[in-house]
Amino acid sequence: MPRLERLTADHAPALLAFEQENRAYFAASVPDRGDDYFTNFAARHDALLTEQAAGLCHFHVLTDPSGATVGRVNLVDVADESAELGFRIAEKAAGSGLATAAVREICALAATEYGLTALRAAAALDNIGSRTVLTRTGFTEAGPTVLEGRPALQYIRTLP
Repeated sequence: MPRLERLTADHAPALLAFEQENRAYFAASVPDRGDDYFTNFAARHDALLTEQAAGLCHFHVLTDPSGATVGRVNLVDVADESAELGFRIAEKAAGSGLATAAVREICALAATEYGLTALRAAAALDNIGSRTVLTRTGFTEAGPTVLEGRPALQYIRTLP
């Protein structure tokens, strides 16, 4: 069973491999990160760890028993006891319930470990998988938005 782990420097090689292996799959439903992301991955990873240490974000990876990264679940733009949720799951693990389980787990961590009281998320209208995960995990629609030029819906969830 995959395990949700807080992002560390040690995750960098597996995380880069995860992003490279799933780049085309992710680009079908979310905007591509672009070549610069991969070229400057080490510096970007260090910057994420700095943001995390400052409490601005909480980054997590899902690892399988072999240590390979099979997903990411992040809480970004932490302010006023809330944050924006983002997640992505490897193509080979899609449809297995992994995203739903990971989002449920991050919601619990957000409340108990990070002291958050609400989470926001957005998903493109054509990203049925992400919209389904958000609905299954207690998020409610909060209105239309645009996500990197694509029509999308905003979601919100109050945490216990």
